[in-house]
Amino acid sequence: MTPASAAGFCFRLLRRQLVLGLRRPVELGNPLLFFAMVVALFPLGLGPAPDTLADFAPGILWIVALLSNLLTSDAVFRSDLEDGSLEQLLLAPQPLYFSALAYVLAHWLLTGLLLGLVSPVFALMLGLAPAAIPALAFSLLLGTAVLSLIGGIGGALTVGLKRGGMLISLLILPFYMPVLIFGSSAVQAALNGSPAGPYLAILGALLCISIALAPMAIAAGLRISVDT
Repeated sequence: MTPASAAGFCFRLLRRQLVLGLRRPVELGNPLLFFAMVVALFPLGLGPAPDTLADFAPGILWIVALLSNLLTSDAVFRSDLEDGSLEQLLLAPQPLYFSALAYVLAHWLLTGLLLGLVSPVFALMLGLAPAAIPALAFSLLLGTAVLSLIGGIGGALTVGLKRGGMLISLLILPFYMPVLIFGSSAVQAALNGSPAGPYLAILGALLCISIALAPMAIAAGLRISVDT
């Protein structure tokens, strides 16, 4: 198989996943709705004091983004397993590494990218200083891509289980912690007037490592889940 044919197959697979996602607007809007609801509820629990909300805003926004990603990771491969197309994908001559990468990219475009783009609106709702909003947006764009890759591993390992939601949380939540720490630290550094670049660079390095390793783990997880 030539690289051009493999690239064309992955592009068609990516387009298919995006079209299927756009045809299910409810599932597409669930992460954004969850994000908005939790951000709106935090002032009720912490109090409406602007200074208090602004201090907790980096952690709040990143925790909600992490949970939103976790909610959708379970469904990355499930619909394709139910209609039989996942088995056909495993039998295809194309490298499963690139196919898994296409699935994850579609998931990030439909969830993480949207969260990163709308995050300034929610940041302003919590009183986050405008100077820290670029760091928030960039950290979410990088971090949610890593979360999608890690979530894809959990989704692949639990795709054959009927109730894999709790198991996937136990499997991948510990690996989410470094992304949460460096992502919120980047926003906090921008708030304090310090450079956020080092934290964003670490997120970029985590993304590069995840792109190199996660699709291989996803491919192995899919083979294990489908074979069993």
